[in-house]
Amino acid sequence: MAKPIFLLSTVLLSFLASAAGQSTTAVRDTAGKELRRASRYYILPLRRGSGGGLTLAARKGRCPLYVAQEIFEVARGLPVTFRPVDPKDAVVRLSTDQNVEFAAATVCAQSTVWKLGDLDGSTKRRYVTTGGALGNPGLGTVSNWFKIERSGMDYKLVFCPTVCKFCKVLCGDVGVFYENGRRYLGLSAQPFPVMFKKA
Repeated sequence: MAKPIFLLSTVLLSFLASAAGQSTTAVRDTAGKELRRASRYYILPLRRGSGGGLTLAARKGRCPLYVAQEIFEVARGLPVTFRPVDPKDAVVRLSTDQNVEFAAATVCAQSTVWKLGDLDGSTKRRYVTTGGALGNPGLGTVSNWFKIERSGMDYKLVFCPTVCKFCKVLCGDVGVFYENGRRYLGLSAQPFPVMFKKA
């Protein structure tokens, strides 16, 4: 009798988590271990020959800094930390709002927390920049939340925050734009398949 009760409670727990807009499935690193809150990871491209890990780069002047991809495959980039929207959640889960922050210091007087920037007037693209805020989910921070989703058997980064129930947000995959010899991240019709390596 214990088996059916356990199965029923597992199904109920999965349903409740889905209803709350969160998954119970943990994201795993290249060693098969669950991603942990505030631990450091390199975000690397899944496909060989498509550049290195993620880093910071100037795009228009010196600041703000944009999220970019290293040009050379051997470069791992800068480590990031993930902070799930639920401060009690120690595990990074699929389809769950996260703050993403580079574990690095910069010359810019701003945070290294990711945020989705406004529409760029010249390129008509929305880039992932820095200068976001940690925590405080709601209207004022809606641009600071990203998700990790499955793309087949792989992972991809997505912008589609659910931290503000009455906000209208533009959802999309985070992809890579090639511009002036650099690879910048932003909303794209083409997802950027990634993997996570413990730093």
